[in-house]
Amino acid sequence: MTSPDGRLADSRIQQWAEARLGHRFADPGLVRRALTHSSAASGAASYQRLEFLGDRVLGCAIAAMLYGRHDEAEGRLTARLHALVEGPANAEVARHLGVPELMIMEHNARAKGLHLSDNVLGDVAEALVAALYLDAGWEAADAFVQREWGRLAAEGRQLLADPKSRLQEWALKRRRGMPSYVVLDRQGPDHAPRFTIEARVRGEAPSQGEGPSKQEAEKAAALSLLESLPQ
Repeated sequence: MTSPDGRLADSRIQQWAEARLGHRFADPGLVRRALTHSSAASGAASYQRLEFLGDRVLGCAIAAMLYGRHDEAEGRLTARLHALVEGPANAEVARHLGVPELMIMEHNARAKGLHLSDNVLGDVAEALVAALYLDAGWEAADAFVQREWGRLAAEGRQLLADPKSRLQEWALKRRRGMPSYVVLDRQGPDHAPRFTIEARVRGEAPSQGEGPSKQEAEKAAALSLLESLPQ
């Protein structure tokens, strides 16, 4: 249910939180803020500050989860960690929870598809972790992470099949740091853009890729670079 001005009713947000996050918030304003895009608010009224905290809580919870599940060297654990805490994985969690339909944002932002963006959805997922942490403490946040990100951890092969994840694993295993991606060019109209992106790993020659979105161009660049690297 929405109010006359189009805002989601607190009752609907609370019902969703109970059903999908497994928690009844003492402060429903926290989960509302976690779902609010900057286009519909400013400063602390959007998810941005919560996302800052949630990123740290999520990383700690996943690190502890992986340490308990896998008797592996630090490099492999690091690769698993990064595959689970970066945008695509977090966005998948948000989509699984039905976040796109609940995002609070201006009409123009939704018309541009920002409620479907991996970057936006990933930030919201982290903000929800922070909302749980602030409302009910570590145990509630950790239980949420164990359930939602634990599901992704069980699908580790699929995550690492992504060329960006494979490139990341290659680089971290050899202590080259995280790969980086640089936009070299953007052409075409807003409804049909074409991106050219360069993938870089320290100590190796960069490679380029093209695609209709930054994400697809990054994958193409990562795949191109992988094909040139010693295995």
